[in-house]
Amino acid sequence: MSEKFEQFIPLNIAVLTISDSRSFANDTSGDALQHAAEQAGHNVVARELIKDDIYHMRAVVSQWIFDDNKQVVLITGGTGFAGRDSTPEALRPLFNKEVEGFGELFRQVSYDEIGSSTIQSRATAGLANQTIVFCLPGSTGACRTAWEKIIVEQLDSRHRPCNFVGQLIKK
Repeated sequence: MSEKFEQFIPLNIAVLTISDSRSFANDTSGDALQHAAEQAGHNVVARELIKDDIYHMRAVVSQWIFDDNKQVVLITGGTGFAGRDSTPEALRPLFNKEVEGFGELFRQVSYDEIGSSTIQSRATAGLANQTIVFCLPGSTGACRTAWEKIIVEQLDSRHRPCNFVGQLIKK
């Protein structure tokens, strides 16, 4: 059972874009996640953009989940079936617990927007060292869907009957 909080608790969030073709100048998905997190009252304390490379992803995310100053990692990109898409394979070994329901729910809510194409999403999430890691598609629309329909509530300490905040406060 997670702790119940009466007040909103802002979390420290890191945003990572996985892309072989984007730069910060055209990273609309990373921009959307950063903006949404800040609008919700959270702090974006780190942001990076790296190539789709399993070991580079693991290195960056390992540092972030080791850092007590980061409670959430939002990753966009590398969750499809295209050539080098390898985000789930890179990050699942870091999870202490996988949040199976996240991928299932994401595909369910995405169905209303993109129909059966949602089966090609390998969005996933997991808890790693008291840090929640969400792996989202690279599409800006998919990032907005995930944030607005799932993540924003699960990162709100006041959301009932449960949320992840109690799991993320490092004691």
